Amino acid sequence: MKHSQLFIDSLIHPKKLAAYRLLPIGKVIQYTFLLITVVTVFSFGRFTAGMSVDTFDMNSLNGITEYIEGVKWVLYPVTFIMLFVFTTMLIFAQIALYALAGLLILKVMKRRGEYRHIWRTTTFAMTWAILISMLADYLPINSTIISVFSLFLTVTLLIVAIIKYPQQPNIK
Repeated sequence: MKHSQLFIDSLIHPKKLAAYRLLPIGKVIQYTFLLITVVTVFSFGRFTAGMSVDTFDMNSLNGITEYIEGVKWVLYPVTFIMLFVFTTMLIFAQIALYALAGLLILKVMKRRGEYRHIWRTTTFAMTWAILISMLADYLPINSTIISVFSLFLTVTLLIVAIIKYPQQPNIK
């Protein structure tokens, strides 16, 4: 299955997310790293646009301005790598926490599944939240409201997907 199809299904067809629990973990990790790369490139673009010498207009900062001009060739690659590492840690931590919540929802709804299944489903359910948080600075809404909305959106998509999980057999 192509990553573009996974992306489109993550955005448009939340009921298919339950079927993606059976994908190989390698495909899911690839998808996750593609999302991380998109977020990192977007964040790095914002960093480079905001990191201009015009930002340092004060006369007392002339030495700093000259120093930054001299080390820009080192600053940008290091910044990109650090952004990628921190974004990776943040997104994987979010996936793990949402998957833990999804596991609790799975047990409450009496559906069959394991943490690994929920983890894969969560990865795809977080696509909207990641895109919204990426574009949050361009929206005239408080970041706390966007974070809460992203949380509810991800949990809602998880619940929609969990409904499609098979039910636990009734053992008497």
